[in-house]
Amino acid sequence: MNILITGANGQLGNEMKVLSAENTQHTYFFTDVQELDICNEEAIEAFVAENEIELIVNCAAYTAVDNAEDNRELCDKLNHIAPGYLARAAQRRGAAIIQVSTDYVFDGTAHIPYTEEEPTCPASVYGSTKLAGEQAVMDGCEKAVIIRTAWLYSIYGNNFVKTMIRLGREREALGVIFDQVGTPTYANDLARAIYAVINKGIVRGVYHFSDEGVCSWYDFTKTIHRLAGITTCKVRPLHTADYPTKAARPHYSVLDKTKIKTTFDIEIPHWEESLARCMALLND
Repeated sequence: MNILITGANGQLGNEMKVLSAENTQHTYFFTDVQELDICNEEAIEAFVAENEIELIVNCAAYTAVDNAEDNRELCDKLNHIAPGYLARAAQRRGAAIIQVSTDYVFDGTAHIPYTEEEPTCPASVYGSTKLAGEQAVMDGCEKAVIIRTAWLYSIYGNNFVKTMIRLGREREALGVIFDQVGTPTYANDLARAIYAVINKGIVRGVYHFSDEGVCSWYDFTKTIHRLAGITTCKVRPLHTADYPTKAARPHYSVLDKTKIKTTFDIEIPHWEESLARCMALLND
């Protein structure tokens, strides 16, 4: 199968590249904005036709959650309009599309894990544009899969894990939010899940994927520091109200993964196990 993977230089795109070596039955076209501008519909159409693309995996997104509040137009272009272009290009070729989305489509007021059937209610520009992107993809292509994820990190790019390691080594004390709860997701695990979906065969629908377990950002940080051997930085818990941000964050964003596990026969590791795997690579 000829597979186009956009956002190839991001966290997930890089992990998709790494794991392509374990999935050699497919031919891959890894692109970022230099190779393919996904905001240019004509360029997408030409690329998809020329390379006889049979599946698009869209890993590209505008993910600067706070900046999105002041850059709605650009955020909407990348998170809503562009996925619609990709979906329609796939549909015209009889191809499929996998769109990666986010827990931010929910407002975070729940107390039990969100299923795919829960009503969406984004509380930020970022969440609103990602939800609009989901709808554009489902409307634009019959063979469409949406995978919502949360708290993504990896050995690539800038992310929470790397930031907490750096700050832990630079500072004597650090305040971290303890009343926002979710599940950290190693981008390598998400990439493996996407390959499982590809290899099992596209089953249209919305799915949730994160690693297993639940923690707060405070718990996450304490575990990062323990695994990194950081003992000189005191981590103190902060209320969300103590650390105001432009964009509202979900207080609870745990995702129910039952549907993706049963549909595609996916086993999901606990977040602490995956964090240890990632940290081992960062420490090399």
